[in-house]
Amino acid sequence: MVALYIDINLLTGEIPDCWNHWENLAYLNLGNNNLTRKIPPTLGYTNPCMLNLRNNSMFGELPSTLRNSWSLVMLDLSENHFSGSVPAWIGDKLSNLVVLSLRSNNFDGHIPHKICDLQFLQNLDLAHNNISGVIPKCFSNLSEMATKIKINNELSTPYFIDYSFYLKALLVLKGREDEYGSTLGLVTSLDLSANHVRGEIPKEIGTLVGLLSLNFSRNLLTGNIPDNIGNMELMESLDLSMNRLNGEIPSSFSNLNFLNHFNVSYNNLTRHIPTSTQLQSFENLSYVGNHLCGRPLTKNCTSKSIPTDVGNKGSKVNWLYVSIFFGFVLGFWSVVAPLFFSRSWRIAYYRKLDQICGKLYVFWAAMGM
Repeated sequence: MVALYIDINLLTGEIPDCWNHWENLAYLNLGNNNLTRKIPPTLGYTNPCMLNLRNNSMFGELPSTLRNSWSLVMLDLSENHFSGSVPAWIGDKLSNLVVLSLRSNNFDGHIPHKICDLQFLQNLDLAHNNISGVIPKCFSNLSEMATKIKINNELSTPYFIDYSFYLKALLVLKGREDEYGSTLGLVTSLDLSANHVRGEIPKEIGTLVGLLSLNFSRNLLTGNIPDNIGNMELMESLDLSMNRLNGEIPSSFSNLNFLNHFNVSYNNLTRHIPTSTQLQSFENLSYVGNHLCGRPLTKNCTSKSIPTDVGNKGSKVNWLYVSIFFGFVLGFWSVVAPLFFSRSWRIAYYRKLDQICGKLYVFWAAMGM
């Protein structure tokens, strides 16, 4: 048997550990069931081209025997309860991967740098996990994401059968989930959303000029948006919302002519929105929660409406306090200075002060009686 598809059923229980007899199995799809327990170790010895366990209730760490599945082109373990760190051997042993989806699990730890060795990887989805650390700069080594021109839409597999009938992937792009089959070889995406990734967005991300979708939303990212992201002219979907990014939206974003999904809301971005047909076509919700101005927002970019440095409020000069201070100094010295330099002023001042004190003494004496 080359292909086993029993997805979208009501299968329950655990997957039996008897896969060492299935040497010719190329496509295994058990997705969208109610399977539980761990991945059986013998499943790693089948060396399939595609393994899909999507949308079950499986848990535990990934068995090390999966490193023997060097023929894997697509590995989809999304929407389960798998845990532990993302194994470094994925990048070391599964060198033919084109689609890697570990979305919506409980993976933690850092993104292993070995992932950057996956030269054929076109779709990496690690969204909705507990991954921390920084975005690896070596993502620039993902050569298929850095290639603008795709020779054809076919994926090379070690099996001489019609892969397009079997090899289909559900990808979350542009804020929605769609199935890609015959066009899968044309799609490139990188999704790290809803994790605990921190630090700055490395400028090396801008070299991935073949990406159609980039999603870093709902993380702890800081710093400025790299200007060279504007070089990713094929980009159709860009989501950097709900982070701690500051500075301006790079003017190079006006080069992103194919954008139809864009979101930078809820950051600390300042100044005007770059002028381009695409950026002005999005709704206000794409920009809210910042300190931006200009179309499509109703806030005009006047000198008063553009804060120079929102992230450094302590360095601003409060002119109210400055004016009070100078007013006090001017008033004080306008009264006190003559007392130092004019004898007649001093005599008159003390004579008046003596009269006031005398009247106060008489007043308090009368009150005491």
